[in-house]
Amino acid sequence: MSGGTNHDWLPVLTGLTEKGTPCVLITVMEAKGSTPREAGVKMIATAGEQFGTIGGGNLEFQAVEAARALLQSATGPQVKDYPLGPKLAQCCGGAVTVFLEPFVANDKTLYLFGAGHVGREVVKVLDGLPVKVKWIDARADEFPGEAPKNCEKILTNAPAAELRDIDENSFIVIMTHSHDLDYELVRGASKNGKFAYLGLIGSATKRAKFEKRLKAEGVSPEDLLRLVCPIGVGGVTGKHPREIAIAVAAQLLGLGLARAVKQQEENPKERDIA
Repeated sequence: MSGGTNHDWLPVLTGLTEKGTPCVLITVMEAKGSTPREAGVKMIATAGEQFGTIGGGNLEFQAVEAARALLQSATGPQVKDYPLGPKLAQCCGGAVTVFLEPFVANDKTLYLFGAGHVGREVVKVLDGLPVKVKWIDARADEFPGEAPKNCEKILTNAPAAELRDIDENSFIVIMTHSHDLDYELVRGASKNGKFAYLGLIGSATKRAKFEKRLKAEGVSPEDLLRLVCPIGVGGVTGKHPREIAIAVAAQLLGLGLARAVKQQEENPKERDIA
């Protein structure tokens, strides 16, 4: 167990979430009677480590075990009541209520091809959200000096090669400077078939032209139906890069790009008595 004061939890939590390490923040919500620690005390548990303390003993052991079970079940926050005394073999005799708040890494990845005006705005809109972005372009000058922490800039002369890593958790958005490159990427993703979303910036006319070529190359009608073009939520007709980016981000989030947060919001808080 790592030591330190109870004020150390925030940098620990920040470091773990930035590394994508699933963890649970354990907070003493209420302390009645004689208890090891007071309300407000926090500690953090991962699958193999714990940081800080809520008082030690069997109370802490039970809370950490409950936190790790929460990580295994991938459910939402829980409230647990622990009566101290004979049941937990602690002599305090009081009662403690703890709040278990999971921070689970999102397994979704956005592959964003194109660092032009709209691509830059998409990255800005997603800044700060629990979304992992791989931002891919061959033009170094198009990338800003720094990208958000959730974004990895990939400078490559072979953007299509990045499709080798896509899987069922991959969201692909294609908005490069070249129609030929757009087509190469759509073809590669369609033939791979392993993605959660495949979106192409452009008009219905562009889609029709691409579909004709893809059919000629043997892409099935079912796979063609998975292509989203035009992209973005309906009803947004503006052409400003920021407007397009917001519409695209809204569509991606609505389809589960940040599913981990959505799950935590949807699951009711459960209260158990240990």
